[in-house]
Amino acid sequence: MAGPSVDFWQQRFEAQDLPWDRGAASPQLAAWLADGTLASGQRIAVPGCGSGHEVLALRQAGCAPVYAIDYAPAAVALARTNLAQAGFNPPDDELLQADVLQWQPAEPLDGVYEQTCWCALHPDHWAAYAAQLHRWLRPGGRLALLGMQILRPGAAQGRIEGPPYHLDIGMLRALLPADRWIWPAPPYPAVPHPRGWTELAIVLTRR
Repeated sequence: MAGPSVDFWQQRFEAQDLPWDRGAASPQLAAWLADGTLASGQRIAVPGCGSGHEVLALRQAGCAPVYAIDYAPAAVALARTNLAQAGFNPPDDELLQADVLQWQPAEPLDGVYEQTCWCALHPDHWAAYAAQLHRWLRPGGRLALLGMQILRPGAAQGRIEGPPYHLDIGMLRALLPADRWIWPAPPYPAVPHPRGWTELAIVLTRR
């Protein structure tokens, strides 16, 4: 598999080398819960759940089930610990170690909260991941996407640098085409990250 291996992510989580982790849920998730983009009673997936901050926020908002998926066993263990400390003990089929390019929900989902998974995948896998997102959601389901913006100087020489990888808006439009997704009109809010990065907040609806 091109890009970071499961061993790479396992080592990062074991060492607690998690520079992308805010220590809490992204403020954009609170905004999406407040405006109904993601809502109580909805079936939601959080690919690349990491420490589980967003999983906890979604569960506290009444979303259920919330499928928290991560590639690395150490990430799943950390999420389970954090959720347990907050009083949540999700079953194994809702907090699971799995490859997002292979996993499928038993029933179509109402929403996907996508923040740290796409930008962690090597570009060779982006088309397959985009197809998965469409496959997971029911018609009318929403993809709440925070698109990482981290364009490095090496891009001028065609270098592929990451993770996190830069999610160009033109690439996103090509892999999430308008005949399969309803796109909102730009501009898209730029959510600042403590590391100095920004993420474009985009909500797409599956056709």
